[in-house]
Amino acid sequence: MTTIRRVLAAALILWLSPAAETAAGPNVPLMTQADSETLLSTIRANRRALIAVNLALTQDEAEKFWPLYDRYQVEMATIGDRVAALVQDYIANFRDLSNEKALQLTGDYLTAESDRLQVRRTYLSEFAKILPGRTVARFYQIENKMDAVLRYDLARTIPVVESASAAPKK
Repeated sequence: MTTIRRVLAAALILWLSPAAETAAGPNVPLMTQADSETLLSTIRANRRALIAVNLALTQDEAEKFWPLYDRYQVEMATIGDRVAALVQDYIANFRDLSNEKALQLTGDYLTAESDRLQVRRTYLSEFAKILPGRTVARFYQIENKMDAVLRYDLARTIPVVESASAAPKK
C-alpha cells in the first residue's frame, strides 16, 4: 500500500468515526456544529501533512511552495467555511425546507463550488512557476483525492431533501 493510500485510509477512519455519524436514518443523529468544526480542523491539519509526505519537494521547492500553499489554503478555507455554513443551515432546516430556501441553498452551494474552481485555476499558474508540471499535477491529484473523501463524508452526513409528497404538511 502506498503512502498516500495509508494516509487516506487513516484519514478516512478518522473522518468516518462516530463523531461524524449521519442522518442516514431517523434514529441516527445529525452532525452537530461541534462535530463539524472538529472535522474541519482535523482535515485542515492533516491536509498539509499529506501534501508534505506525498510531494517530496526539494528544499528550494519547499521554500517557495509552502508560502504559496498557505495563501491558497486561506482562500480555499474561506470557501470551505461558506460550504460548512450552508450545510449547517440546510441540516437545521431540511425537515421544513421551503422551495425558496431549497433553491437559495442550492444556488449558494453552486456559487461556492464555482469560486473553489476559480481559486484552483488561479493558483495553477502560480504553482507552475515554482514546481515542475508533474509535481503540480500530483499536488492537484492529492487535493482532489482528499476532497473526494470529504465529499463522501459530507454526502453521508447530509440527508436528502424529501420529495414534495413526503414533506410534512403545514
